[in-house]
Amino acid sequence: MDAAWLAGPVTTLNPQNQPGSAHVHTPLGAKEVAAALPKAIEAVRQTGQTVLWVCDPMHGNTETTTGGIKTRRFENILKGAGSGVPHPRRAGILSGGVHIELTGDDVTECTGGARGLTDQDLQRAYRSDRGSRAWNHEQALELAMLIAERSHSRRA
Repeated sequence: MDAAWLAGPVTTLNPQNQPGSAHVHTPLGAKEVAAALPKAIEAVRQTGQTVLWVCDPMHGNTETTTGGIKTRRFENILKGAGSGVPHPRRAGILSGGVHIELTGDDVTECTGGARGLTDQDLQRAYRSDRGSRAWNHEQALELAMLIAERSHSRRA
């Protein structure tokens, strides 16, 4: 979908513009979020609709290693989660959070993070059978803490 197309469903699905009734889920990767998200925000702003924006840096950042294993890289998820709208309030949007796929299990389906998982680590505990690459608990907590730090520094 492009930004111009987005205006149609936003208006159709919430014709009375009731706050909290519509949200836009943005599955954008690190390479596209900085260019695509501001255009989408502006398209919705021009409709006068109020929507809740939910960032989804997971789906747009899936890649395949040279060994054929699908994975996601921590640095791309972090970039995708924060580079599209550095200051949501200044952009005039309601930030509804960040969608991440995680498990409490000690999986190695995504690389990076504080433990520095590499492509070679993926085979140790790669358990994904549905095509979804989940973060382990350490990666999820690290991302949450980094997003919280950024959010705190924006408010200050």
